[in-house]
Amino acid sequence: MAGKKYREAQKKIDREQRYPLEEAVRLVTENKIAKFDETVEMAVRLGVDPRQADQNVRGTVVLPHGTGKIARVLVIAKGEKEREAKEAGADFVGGDEIIKRIQEEGWLEFDRVIATPDMMAQVGRIGKILGPRGLMPNPKVGTVTFDVAKAVSEVKAGKVDYRVDKAGVVHARIGKLSFGEQKLLDNAHALLAAIIRAKPASAKGNYIKSVAVSSTMGPGVRVDTASAARTVAAAA
Repeated sequence: MAGKKYREAQKKIDREQRYPLEEAVRLVTENKIAKFDETVEMAVRLGVDPRQADQNVRGTVVLPHGTGKIARVLVIAKGEKEREAKEAGADFVGGDEIIKRIQEEGWLEFDRVIATPDMMAQVGRIGKILGPRGLMPNPKVGTVTFDVAKAVSEVKAGKVDYRVDKAGVVHARIGKLSFGEQKLLDNAHALLAAIIRAKPASAKGNYIKSVAVSSTMGPGVRVDTASAARTVAAAA
């Protein structure tokens, strides 16, 4: 049944056409396939060489309407910073005992990890566990900080990380189908604006090469990049 619904959705989308961003989002929301609330993702192919350190685009953005998923946050800290993290709404807080639990039990029931700088030497012991899962704290994305309250609040509010992969593509969720067109469009604008601001000085030529929007089970919709850039600029 799902295969039939997918084929029907495909018929409504011209694979050769690049749609304005607003229309692309509309097509994705109208072509709901699954019974569950599908996640909507944006894929942005960049004109960069990720093998070059100065072109490894990454950053964070707080989506105005969140992602539709409340992240489970682990804060690795000690002393007063543990109390601050708990008061800010962190789901799990601890120091060496948490690190030991991850090492010995393989405990990974969290989505984001924030650590204070003075704990990073200890966190390094679980780098081989956290790193491959994209969970390793990093000062570049604000997850290594003494301001744990702010970091926790931002993650809970819908802060997402984005990073270009080896193929030069940034994949990031922009919400759920239940958000509706306008909220998804607002989130798409915020993500694109952040990626545009992160353009490396060494990147030459066309920076945003292609953009596509899709839901978990639905077909992708290609976006007209020039139109998207103008829309983002107008919304800024």
